[in-house]
Amino acid sequence: MDKILVPYDFSDVAKYALHLATEIAEQVKKCSITIINVLEHPTPESFKTMGISDIDPMDELYINKLIQTIEEKLEIVVADSIYADVDLNYKIVIGQPFKEISDMISTEKIDLVVMGTHGSEGLEEFLVGSNAERMVRFSKCPVITVQKECHVSDIDEIVFASNFVDVPPAFVFKLKQLQNAFDAKMKIVKINTPASFTTTRHDKKQMEDFINEFDIHNCSYEIYNHSNEEDGIVAYAEDIDADMIAIGTRQRRGVGHFFSGSIAEDVVNHAKVPVWTFSLDKAL
Repeated sequence: MDKILVPYDFSDVAKYALHLATEIAEQVKKCSITIINVLEHPTPESFKTMGISDIDPMDELYINKLIQTIEEKLEIVVADSIYADVDLNYKIVIGQPFKEISDMISTEKIDLVVMGTHGSEGLEEFLVGSNAERMVRFSKCPVITVQKECHVSDIDEIVFASNFVDVPPAFVFKLKQLQNAFDAKMKIVKINTPASFTTTRHDKKQMEDFINEFDIHNCSYEIYNHSNEEDGIVAYAEDIDADMIAIGTRQRRGVGHFFSGSIAEDVVNHAKVPVWTFSLDKAL
């Protein structure tokens, strides 16, 4: 792991993400962190690389002043002594957060995104797709989302939930990399639901085969019964007092996604512990 990206808007959850990213970088060594602050503006193309063209002078003045203010605040952040042992830099871009972060993941070959999220409930969850949710669904690299202060030393047990069907080796490589970074025990779990019931014998063999095929150490496995997968993952993690949840994502767009939702996104919204996600599609 060489490069970590932290979307940063000066909120408390963004600060939690930066603190965790810093500790991860210190743990794995020789890993740099880039803070990205995305300034949303109705005419981002005019400012694509901080250059200005065809824009109202008052808008130009306002945005330049805003950029200057953000730069000053970020300079204070990177100069903080708590980040003295890591290679920390920042970038300010103008545009839409998801697009700008995604572009940076590709161009800078980012290995991990660590970002804060407030989660969501009720009507907000049904209607609004947050930047964190979109990153979870479409990111080309693993994403860790956090809702509260968390330290590497807190992560002793990671829950990995899956159906264990066609899990790509590249995904498991990243999963093992995560486990090694935290020196954590992995609790491998299959959520058994009425809608997709399978026998205990089937599930045990499936998980044992998975562990043996990918040579996973310091782990145990369990079958957990629940009415649905997303709530089951969160409930299991709470029941065993796990410190992190890891889960693969599948890309779903349009009406199908709107009605069925995404298990990973629901877990991110409702889990109180950090959640690590990586696209099974991108890992192919």
